[in-house]
Amino acid sequence: MVMGMDLAAQPFNTLDRGRYRRKVQRCLDTLARMLTDGSFSFPRKNIGLEVELNLVDRELRPSMTNTAVLEALDDPSFTTELGQHNIELNVPPRPLAGDSALQLEDDLRAYLDTAAAKARDTGSSLAMIGILPTLKHEHFDQKWLTNKARYATLNDQIFAARGERTVLAMEGAPLPGQQPERLRSYAESILPEAACTSVQLHLQVAPEEFAAHWNAAQCLAGLQIALASNSPFLLGKALWHETRIPLFLQATDTRPEELKNQGVRPRVWFGERWITSIFDLFEENVRYFPGLLPETDAEDPIEALDAGQAPKLTELRMHNGTIWRWNRPVYDVVDGLPHLRVENRVLPAGPTVVDTVANAAFFYGAQRALADAERPVWSQMSFQAAEENLYAGARRGFDAQLYWPGIGWIPPDELALRVLLPLAHEGLRRSDVSDEARERYLGIIERRCLARRNGATWQRDCVLRAQARGMDREAALSLMLGRYLELSESGEPVHTWPVAD
Repeated sequence: MVMGMDLAAQPFNTLDRGRYRRKVQRCLDTLARMLTDGSFSFPRKNIGLEVELNLVDRELRPSMTNTAVLEALDDPSFTTELGQHNIELNVPPRPLAGDSALQLEDDLRAYLDTAAAKARDTGSSLAMIGILPTLKHEHFDQKWLTNKARYATLNDQIFAARGERTVLAMEGAPLPGQQPERLRSYAESILPEAACTSVQLHLQVAPEEFAAHWNAAQCLAGLQIALASNSPFLLGKALWHETRIPLFLQATDTRPEELKNQGVRPRVWFGERWITSIFDLFEENVRYFPGLLPETDAEDPIEALDAGQAPKLTELRMHNGTIWRWNRPVYDVVDGLPHLRVENRVLPAGPTVVDTVANAAFFYGAQRALADAERPVWSQMSFQAAEENLYAGARRGFDAQLYWPGIGWIPPDELALRVLLPLAHEGLRRSDVSDEARERYLGIIERRCLARRNGATWQRDCVLRAQARGMDREAALSLMLGRYLELSESGEPVHTWPVAD
């Protein structure tokens, strides 16, 4: 979602937009100067993690209780999200080295156990899953937006820009032995975005290393999503293995058909080229995308920089927060020091804590190895191929064919086992990750590939078997979700989960 700040409730006018555009440009000029002057703090490679969660009631339907749950938690690590059935956990940043990943697993489990207990007190349960399979069209009614000005304003601005209601249209990867299923639906709000619950991985990097790490993350995106898919159902239909990818694009699209036909870029965006600096991404944001939330603050960022302060660059950050790149650049200020991060946004939430940490370890290790390579993989691969990998991995999961330089087309499990897992081991070694942590988490990815089972394949198999026993789709989805929550709470990685007959 948008950066954590809220907005004033009054509507924006034409003067606001002009003022905002000028201020964003001044922020961009300030960032350019900071990059040239070496203004950034980089003591060590810190990692961070955000997890978006669903709340469900006793019948496993969305539970619109996030305000009550957050009040009961009374913990700033937990925040609101777009929909009233969502909350978000922000795990405190930490170094990547040593046993940090093992500690992250323990901390994440403790946070979620606490949140689950507070949710139970309100009659709800937590569901860590890419898309809640019991969502119905009625849950996209605007009344279920979280009651904060920024969410209502964002909703209104997106609809005003598009001028028509949201179209949700996609064709699925067929269940085994079945015909492909098609979804065509409409929404009068951006709440379909709230159906997309994800894990976001952050890596703090030095400015001169940012481009290599971002390019590496773009190369990895298709494989990441193929290995970790967990969003196969939406509105009762079996669609993509990771349906979040097309759903997020469609839910936040500000373009009517005519602007799509003109090649106007979507706000959920893979990008269009390899980069040489983080500045390339922020400059594209300013050049291509109108402001959705054009509120300004009183800071003159260049004056702040001249005074020896770290400028907040509020408008540039707010603007960046309304452009949902799958790998997003982040500028932030912590304890008065500015820094840069890559925010990896492709992964769904779930299925378990240990799967989440394994996905993170694989990403950080493989990204480091690719970024450090003498001959970068992106110098051997078109940007379009990386983008096509993203959509292929999201649509078909383990059944996809991905392109990799020197190999050609290859299934995701084989690509991981032959190429990327060895690189991930090397990248984690270079990052001084302990052998215990490295072997634990990359071992889970290896066994997931050997079993060819992730959250999406388990969900699809479970529903298919339930329907074969005579259940209708709605009952099969509810049965599957109940079993999913039990197994998720058990903590065993998803590749070990049984599919009940």
